[in-house]
Amino acid sequence: MAFKPANNIQDLQYFGEFGGVNPSISDSSTYTFLSAKTMFDTFEGNADGCYLYSRHSSPSNLYLGEALAAMEGTETATVTASGMGAITPVLLQLCDAGDHVVSSRTIYGGTYAFLKNFTPRLGIETTFIDITKLDIVEAAITPKTKVLYCESVSNPLLEVADIKGLSKLAQKHKLKLVVDNTFSPLSISPVKLGADIVVHSLTKFINGSSDTVGGVVCGRQELIDDLRNVNSGAAMLLGSTMDSLRSASVLKNLRTLHIRMMQHSHNATFLAEKFENDGLKTVYPGLTSHPSHELFKSMMNEKYGFGGMMTIDVGTLDKANALMEMMQERNLGYLAVSLGFYKTLFSAPGSSTSSEIPEEEQEAMGLSDGLIRFSIGLDADIERTYEMMKACMVELDIL
Repeated sequence: MAFKPANNIQDLQYFGEFGGVNPSISDSSTYTFLSAKTMFDTFEGNADGCYLYSRHSSPSNLYLGEALAAMEGTETATVTASGMGAITPVLLQLCDAGDHVVSSRTIYGGTYAFLKNFTPRLGIETTFIDITKLDIVEAAITPKTKVLYCESVSNPLLEVADIKGLSKLAQKHKLKLVVDNTFSPLSISPVKLGADIVVHSLTKFINGSSDTVGGVVCGRQELIDDLRNVNSGAAMLLGSTMDSLRSASVLKNLRTLHIRMMQHSHNATFLAEKFENDGLKTVYPGLTSHPSHELFKSMMNEKYGFGGMMTIDVGTLDKANALMEMMQERNLGYLAVSLGFYKTLFSAPGSSTSSEIPEEEQEAMGLSDGLIRFSIGLDADIERTYEMMKACMVELDIL
């Protein structure tokens, strides 16, 4: 039977303390115990259903974690204060000094900076490779490698990872496959394809209203328990805890994710096809010209499409900036980083979200100055949007 992530979210039923249809928010930083022994047992991790301190867990965070675990098909999940607050503890939990990571070269700039600049201070080294070539991935694996890291759909070049193929390599070499699924919630379910751990920045599509930062780690109970361990857990000790009020807010927005992802994908597909027909260099996994179009199709869940992210290349940074400024002036969206908002967001990643990556490495991976990354919004009249965008491009001699 096909895995249907939206059904798993829909099937969750929570009752608030007073019978509310939303779970009650526990606005407490600490929790009382009826006996000293129960407090001791909770510190030791042996008291189910008891809350210790909100940096460890809270009812609101557990509700959201349960919903996200259901969406990804994992045993459980833990939510964090940001996407990086999910990514960094996982990598530090899985790796010790002297260990090695093999990572996709096209990943979010913050993740790249963490692996390139920060973890070497702790004795953890990373080799960055082209994730789309499994032979190159395997050649980079050493006896010290512990983690294989990638994004389902990469930021910002929209390369698609062969998660099944990577999973086979991870199993063969006894590695943990960690997949950032931020760009493709519902569309791709990495654990069903063999990933061990899935992370998200909840800030983006899952929350969808650009008013909150958050993250999640979805995986086996044992891993999540390790992350929360009061003595050695990276999530517990690094303190990237999500606030209960924010958890409740994200949980409410999660319920409409399936509707939003269908519209994001519908609009992005329409624009990508139009732009490509106009002769623009357009990258979108839903186009048959995308080198991994068939791979994405083979992995995707029904209905949710190829996502809301696309890029076009207008040749130069000056043209990219002029176009983005004009589109913002004409109310077509915002010149802003991030993604998943109801309005379209656009940025030049080489000088923004991927600016942590050195220029020579941007060039090697094909991240050009004229590249514009679009997070396509929920526009009700996408034909009008296209005509207005095209008019801007004509005016600036891009078309």
